[in-house]
Amino acid sequence: MADTASRERPVVDLDRAVIRFAGDSGDGMQLTGDRFTNSSALFGNDLSTLPDFPAEIRAPAGTLAGVSAFQVHISDHDILTPGDHPSVLVAMNPAALKANLSDVTPTGTLIVNSDAFDERALAKADYASNPLTDGSLSAYTVYEVPMTSITMEAVKPTGTKPREAERSKNFFALGLITWLYTRPTEATLTWIQERFAKTPMVAEANSLAFKAGWNFGETAELFPSTYEVKPAPLEPGHYTNISGNTALAWGLIAAGQLAQLPLFLGSYPITPASDILHELSKHKNFGVRTLQAEDEIAGVGAALGAAYAGSLGITTTSGPGVDLKAETIGLAVSLELPLLVIDIQRGGPSTGLPTKTEQADLLQAMFGRHGESPVPIVAPSTPGDCFFAAIEAARIALKYRTPVFLLSDGYLANGAEPWKVPDVATLPDISVRFATEPNHTAEDGTEEFWPYLRDATTLARPWAIPGTPGLTHRIGGLEKQDGSGSVSYDPANHELMTKLRVAKVAGIAADIPLVEVDDPVVPGGEEGGAEVLVVGWGSTYGAIQAAIRRLRVKGHPVAHAHIRHLNPFPSNLGEVLRSYPKVLVPEMNLGQLVKLIRADFLVDARGLSKVKGQPFRAEEIEAAIYDMLLDR
Repeated sequence: MADTASRERPVVDLDRAVIRFAGDSGDGMQLTGDRFTNSSALFGNDLSTLPDFPAEIRAPAGTLAGVSAFQVHISDHDILTPGDHPSVLVAMNPAALKANLSDVTPTGTLIVNSDAFDERALAKADYASNPLTDGSLSAYTVYEVPMTSITMEAVKPTGTKPREAERSKNFFALGLITWLYTRPTEATLTWIQERFAKTPMVAEANSLAFKAGWNFGETAELFPSTYEVKPAPLEPGHYTNISGNTALAWGLIAAGQLAQLPLFLGSYPITPASDILHELSKHKNFGVRTLQAEDEIAGVGAALGAAYAGSLGITTTSGPGVDLKAETIGLAVSLELPLLVIDIQRGGPSTGLPTKTEQADLLQAMFGRHGESPVPIVAPSTPGDCFFAAIEAARIALKYRTPVFLLSDGYLANGAEPWKVPDVATLPDISVRFATEPNHTAEDGTEEFWPYLRDATTLARPWAIPGTPGLTHRIGGLEKQDGSGSVSYDPANHELMTKLRVAKVAGIAADIPLVEVDDPVVPGGEEGGAEVLVVGWGSTYGAIQAAIRRLRVKGHPVAHAHIRHLNPFPSNLGEVLRSYPKVLVPEMNLGQLVKLIRADFLVDARGLSKVKGQPFRAEEIEAAIYDMLLDR
């Protein structure tokens, strides 16, 4: 690094910063953003991230369709979203600038790779003229940095071929932003050496590029100051930077340990759920077994078979995979076996927007099977909460012998935040008692095992591991006789079994927490309570909370209830909804939860929909709440 003694600049303290890295899908923007996020987490900032990448495996280089971006919001206080608008955009080429410029805050800062703004690249991005020279960027502070040429010069000593040398320019950008925001450098340099240990020349080239970016910021005298976002006050504990999919995988591992069961994942790779398969495959030491099946149907079939054999059976997928798994999930309802169906929602229908986020699978999870086949549904609210939601979904599945949907989405799956590692002693005991003895005496006095004799409280049937002496039994997709499990075509028995399965799921409402309301004043109290209740589920939590905080600062009391259990609903939800004159339900769909709320509770809830493949901005929800306050 450069000697800084003679080049000291003022350091400007910021309470937060929103930075977006953008470039071609081959420019390593996801890696760059992830490493800046990691160094900020080590520094102690609170943070939230928003990776955004194209659906095509390799879109044409330099085109708008191939732009990949990574936004990170760092702060010295508690934050909830990756930020509405980046204050700084690092653009590696014209397409990255064009695709992201409209999101940048007015008078924001642009740091562009000026080497990339040649005629051919400008034409690919549909620019009629060069924005760096035509005055169209006059509202912004623009820093033109020849990142490519400096990088190639910096890595010459390694002997790297020009084409490979150019690929290190993302580390130049990372070094520059690391300097600009006074991030620590040691962890990044160590990571580079470890990550590329098998290719020492690449490791050295990336290290030199990173240092060149840092030294450019220090020596070029282009930037009038550096910036510092001080560490955020976090409660004591051990923290790690975690994405939603990683947290979910760890939660599944924890659930297997808490249940004292082997964990089996049957899965077919699909964006954005594949990371769970990848992560779980690393942890065979915890009794985890993973099967990358040939298709979605095989994946869920194997998971259900593992459940029959006494494992915690799991299948991971996204919306298109749920379509294919529907028949086997219905079989799991009939068999009354525990099965976790992890749906990381993405834009649809069909292939839709495979790398973009959406919340449009709620009604599919509720009703997407033939016959009366209810299943519980659990939804996490933050990346870190995916860990606890996985344990809760497993608890319900095991206790009530039922398939359970866990609805995450692409925003939670790929986003990251600092996560306090929980004390294992605080996690629930979800261990299972398998049937070990016959439970019925036949008329001739023979001791038998009846697979559909139910627990009086939970209505769950006994779970017997095949091969247990004296517990021979048969289950299958044909309707069963209550108790004995024999195949039955009796109309009255079918209605009884249907109602029992419905009652079992409905009864879970007594075993889940009441919905909590974040209300600055007591509803019905002397001050009258908040006028508007905002009801959310899943990943809308952060944007809703951020919007409400802004309105409360302006003197508008607004209440918030976030629903974790979507089927059955918490038992007090109707009472809560009827306590407020106005109810707003923001969703990344065309109004699925609001439809259920209006149908079940007959309240005049209003929906706020967004189906653009992007999460809500806090300002969007803030504006909708304000309109309700003004009766618009």
